[in-house]
Amino acid sequence: MARPTTAPPLYSDAAIPPGEFLQEHLEDLGISQAEFARRLGRPRQVINEIVRGKKAITADTALDLEAALGTPAHVWLGLEQEYRLALARRARAGATV
Repeated sequence: MARPTTAPPLYSDAAIPPGEFLQEHLEDLGISQAEFARRLGRPRQVINEIVRGKKAITADTALDLEAALGTPAHVWLGLEQEYRLALARRARAGATV
């Protein structure tokens, strides 16, 4: 009896920084990055780097985002992990970001 073939796993090739979702959220609320940074007690540059995908969302930052926006911290961390994983897959495949 022949063994069934298994299709290779499918992975998203979209590397979307979770900061894009953060920026959309801020725009929906009518809050600038500078104002949001002030509310979080963080430098504006940190928020800008998160939005641009240059700085990772840490567990501590995810908790701050949860408190400020209501989106659970695990969602922010999951988005960050998926983004970084997509970047790593691209790097291994030799693709540019």
